[in-house]
Amino acid sequence: MQVRTRIKICGLKTSEAAAAAVMAGVDAVGFIFAPRSPRAVEVETAREIIASLPAFVDSVGVFVNEEHSVVREIVEYCGLTMVQLHGGESVEYCRGIPARIIKTFAVHNGSDGEQFTPWAGVARAFLLDTYHEDMAGGSGKVFDWDLIENFNIPGPVILAGGLNPENVVAAIKQVRPFAVDVNSGVESEAGVKDLDLIRSLGGAVRRADREFAANI
Repeated sequence: MQVRTRIKICGLKTSEAAAAAVMAGVDAVGFIFAPRSPRAVEVETAREIIASLPAFVDSVGVFVNEEHSVVREIVEYCGLTMVQLHGGESVEYCRGIPARIIKTFAVHNGSDGEQFTPWAGVARAFLLDTYHEDMAGGSGKVFDWDLIENFNIPGPVILAGGLNPENVVAAIKQVRPFAVDVNSGVESEAGVKDLDLIRSLGGAVRRADREFAANI
């Protein structure tokens, strides 16, 4: 039984934030290539940060309905190891992308488990985020975790949506996700990562894992 929750910090724009994330024990860092996002990063900046990452820390590129050729170019130029899709991309869209795929699903009261089925064997993980009518992600809002209790998700679950150092322990205890993905919950303002909050998040996740392991 899994007793270690993986951690991804998303929306990185500086080498200082990336270094703090690495020191906090994250497994992956995310770079947003959606121009409308306040957390969007320049391709050159992402490439420089990724080049400094140590072994065993994955680099994830976040895209929203981007041209297929653009995604491939950024993956290869920056050295991304994963691509996280936040738009209406299809299974066919993923063909030819030279990186592992994380597919994001927005959770709301009308969600059901059928939407995941076509992605079995294509997505290496399923990221569950809070539905927002105007945003593809990063809303800072928590969804009702009870909604996903009976979902039949054909792969590892990454829990997102409004997570922060204060609520991540409760989230892990209830959902037992493969990983948590945190963005606005470790920021002092939109697009500005708070290094102390990053460190606090890492400590909170490890505390949740220790408490879970002690009760097995």
